[in-house]
Amino acid sequence: MTIDRLRTAGSHVLLAATAILCAFPIYWLFATSLRRPEDVTSLSPVPWPISFANYGDAADKVDVLGLIGNTFFVAALSAAGQLLVALLASYAFAMYTFPFQRLLYLAFVGTWLVPFQVTMLPNYVLLTKLGLLNSLIGVVLPTLCSALAVLLLRQHMAGFPKELVAAAKIDGRSSWSILWTVVVPNLRPALAALAILLFINAWNEYFWPAVVLRQSNSVLQLGLRSFMGTEGDHWGPMMAVASLACLPVLLMYLLLQRHIVNAFVRSGLK
Repeated sequence: MTIDRLRTAGSHVLLAATAILCAFPIYWLFATSLRRPEDVTSLSPVPWPISFANYGDAADKVDVLGLIGNTFFVAALSAAGQLLVALLASYAFAMYTFPFQRLLYLAFVGTWLVPFQVTMLPNYVLLTKLGLLNSLIGVVLPTLCSALAVLLLRQHMAGFPKELVAAAKIDGRSSWSILWTVVVPNLRPALAALAILLFINAWNEYFWPAVVLRQSNSVLQLGLRSFMGTEGDHWGPMMAVASLACLPVLLMYLLLQRHIVNAFVRSGLK
């Protein structure tokens, strides 16, 4: 019994240490943003006296609310589009049988292995012809199909009880009705976890928005670049904007935390 308790205590200590190591950079980000401008390079673990001058300097330099709104629009629309496409594609791959099904599935998932830099130029040329350069829709459009999302949802749907689908078909429901009234309600934890993954990925994207957008119609990640110059970096305002960039993601995680835990628990159950 003593050995088991020691193992349990050791596991908790290890988890606590790992959590502290993961959370410390986020704490230091907020701590730096709350220091006085003259103390921004201080190594003191506690920002005292607390000052919001860095946030005021950041608001004077860039349109913080506009950047947050643009970034949220891009991330939310991209995540929602990827979820919808992945839901329809994974339902077809998991619930239907058609010629060359496995080959098509492998080819579809294989696109995940293609680096984005390979498809960047064709996407840029297409957006130029469509007149969508320097627009938020132009940032979202090439990201609407995610092979990773299809792969994850297809694995969940493959373990979905086929008896429920068959019973719904006997009741006279269409495939569209079965998807939204039978399958989706039972996949809420997986969809919530995947939504957060897709949202964070789109929220943190820098390279593609830098190619499509100009500074006048920008997102948070490009706005941070405004505080970097040849004469030096303005760390205080930069940390202030970076801390604001973290808040929507943290809030989204807190709201959907229960669904994320359920997704991990159910992923090992059939």
